[in-house]
Amino acid sequence: MTERVVLAYSGGLDTSVAIGWIAEETGAEVIAVAVDVGQGGEDLDVIRKRALACGAVEAEVSDARDEFAEEYCLPAIKANALYMDRYPLVSALSRPTIVKHLVAAAKKHGASTVAHGCTGKGNDQVRFEAGIASLAPDLKCIAPVRDYAMTRDKAIAFCEEKQLPIATTKKSPYSIDQNVFGRAVETGFLEDIWNGPIEDVYEYTSNPAEAREADEVIISFEAGVPVAVDGRPVTVLQAIQQLNERAGAQGVGRIDMVEDRLVGIKSREVYEAPGAIALITAHQELENVTVERELARYKRQVEQRWGELVYDGLWFSPLKRALDGFVDEASRHVTGDIRMTLHGGRAVVTGRRSEQSLYDFHLATYDTGDTFDQSKAQGFIDIFGLSSKIAAKRDLA
Repeated sequence: MTERVVLAYSGGLDTSVAIGWIAEETGAEVIAVAVDVGQGGEDLDVIRKRALACGAVEAEVSDARDEFAEEYCLPAIKANALYMDRYPLVSALSRPTIVKHLVAAAKKHGASTVAHGCTGKGNDQVRFEAGIASLAPDLKCIAPVRDYAMTRDKAIAFCEEKQLPIATTKKSPYSIDQNVFGRAVETGFLEDIWNGPIEDVYEYTSNPAEAREADEVIISFEAGVPVAVDGRPVTVLQAIQQLNERAGAQGVGRIDMVEDRLVGIKSREVYEAPGAIALITAHQELENVTVERELARYKRQVEQRWGELVYDGLWFSPLKRALDGFVDEASRHVTGDIRMTLHGGRAVVTGRRSEQSLYDFHLATYDTGDTFDQSKAQGFIDIFGLSSKIAAKRDLA
């Protein structure tokens, strides 16, 4: 029986060439799998037909936008996931979504190997292969760009030799990955970390320096899930899409950072994630109102570890699953409304309301109606600081 390889297919030059390249190098039949996570671009049927025209024996395409939003982006929102306190895991979240579809296709078509188009320098090779190993340990993985030195020049030459139906136009100066949760841009002149990004880097966001009217929005949550925008019910996908548009129009969600890659190098990345930043900002503030202090303090530690695990490609790991359980439990009371002003590149919270609120006006106020018993404060301070006071007597003697 002829070996079969399932290829993560984007419809671009590299993965189109990889179909024939893999067939020649391994003698295997190639099944192309394309997954729509809201990256935009060409119609899925066009991509499917191109894969077949490039030599795939079969091609599958999946509209996974709702799945991506509800099963991958939503847990990140509930975890307030920001790698290095800034990056909302745009690419890292899409990889396990794609992995799940690749593994399903491999089982369906009896494939022994999964292929992807990643290089040997990035995080994505790890995310794909660690994810595949967690879901289907017996599957092998290959990466033509990494394993067979499939450079762009070689890819173009192969494309022209085989007369593949794909344009080999001049490559964009940037490497771009995007989905509904955001957009990542790297390489080109951005590799000099002294160079500032120019406006043509951005697509999801408008220039925040341009004068425009502010936009006020109310985001409603139930148990940490965004369920309405300005009182109108939304799915998670719709919440992200609507806030991409509204926050993006105000320049919200631009991130320029040098990040620590899993493979050990530092990399300059420019991200734009307007919907993600607006939703996480709103969610964080609603937690401030509804989550008890000690739980909130511990959750912040969990959030950092959760983000690192997802960034590192360990979405399907036992620790990540266990932390998901903690995040879900911590989200039980995160229900209410957050009012935000979107303007000048910022999403600023201006109002909060919740029936699950732990904010007690009568305890907080300094005016008439104050119910806080200040007479108990001195004793609290004496006991709270007692151990430090005893140590100070010893250390200062």
